Amino acid sequence: MWNEVVVVPLLGWPLMVTLGSSFVLVVAATALGWSRVRGPRAVRVLQRAALVGSSQALVVLLLAAGANNYGYFYGSWSDLFGGSSQAAVALPPTHGGPGPRQGHVGAAGALPAVKSGPTSWSTPTEWATRGRVDTVTVRGARSDLSEQALVYLPPAYFQPASAHRTFPAVEVMTGYPGVVANLVQRQHYPDTLLTEMGQRRAGPMVLVMLRPTVAPPRDTECTDVPAGPQALTYLAEDVPSAVESAYRVRPTGWGAMGDSTGGYCAVKLAMAHSDVFSTAVSLSGYYHTLRDTTTGDLWGGSSVLRDLNSPEWLLAHQPAPPVSVLATIGTAEKGHTGISDTRHFLSLVRSPMSVTSVVIPGGGHNFHSWSTVMGPAFDWLSKRLHAA
Repeated sequence: MWNEVVVVPLLGWPLMVTLGSSFVLVVAATALGWSRVRGPRAVRVLQRAALVGSSQALVVLLLAAGANNYGYFYGSWSDLFGGSSQAAVALPPTHGGPGPRQGHVGAAGALPAVKSGPTSWSTPTEWATRGRVDTVTVRGARSDLSEQALVYLPPAYFQPASAHRTFPAVEVMTGYPGVVANLVQRQHYPDTLLTEMGQRRAGPMVLVMLRPTVAPPRDTECTDVPAGPQALTYLAEDVPSAVESAYRVRPTGWGAMGDSTGGYCAVKLAMAHSDVFSTAVSLSGYYHTLRDTTTGDLWGGSSVLRDLNSPEWLLAHQPAPPVSVLATIGTAEKGHTGISDTRHFLSLVRSPMSVTSVVIPGGGHNFHSWSTVMGPAFDWLSKRLHAA
């Protein structure tokens, strides 16, 4: 007797085929049964309305599934409905070769801060030429949060000449809600950095790729929420500390990088923790606090806390931190988080903080626009991180 339930994955063609086939069947049933419904007039109207409504609902679901399949907004059903984020990493593991050095013991004294293993992104024989992507679980000793991440180790990490070398690290964040595998499989962060290194436009860097959605389904906006998730502490303190304990990376002089909400978080990390993060890249990020149905009140009703989480307010009212920011934006990005907001942010920056801006003609809030500036962004990061 079967006791397992087969669930069609949220990502991939099986769901698209299932929904498409269902739509065809419902349309056929509607066409064949339209004149065959029986019963009083009210019953016939209800039956026909149900047939039409079913076909329309399937069209909406099919379009939504197609958009999600392209954009990787949600990686699994549990991700969609606010369950565990464990399905966020879709790269399968592989075996063989040395792993990272042992992570330190967290606050509970039982579990390592980083639990990891290599994925199949590259084979062991390719590590010294292509690098490696590890799937890791980062446990926060201070925040008590835990999130999955992908760590890209450049080829130099595995070359004998660099056996005792520590590398600059970059914390790369998705937008909200985000899927970590998206950063590798759709946005190609490791491949892009590999290209830039091959052309000698960038030096080797370790990429720590994760999503800022550390308490799904809530959008914490990388904020230490009063009596709630300590997202800023996790991303700005726990992640660098845990990764430094497990890999050969520098403890300070990190970079932060992200798109959309991830861009906002990158700038926020650098401005709030310039002792760890010296640079930030914001791809279509925004620079003020948001409150909507996904965030709720992130500041415990305190306008002071809200201001302290706004890069624009901080620049207008407090001394600027000694960090460098690269801000990119597309001319087609409108609204309160678009190009006008970026221009306002740029107008507020003053020494010792510095900012470089890139405006993408016709660029929108999408992967394609971000891919056009990702290579130059790595070059910009490399010049600053390797000069430190």
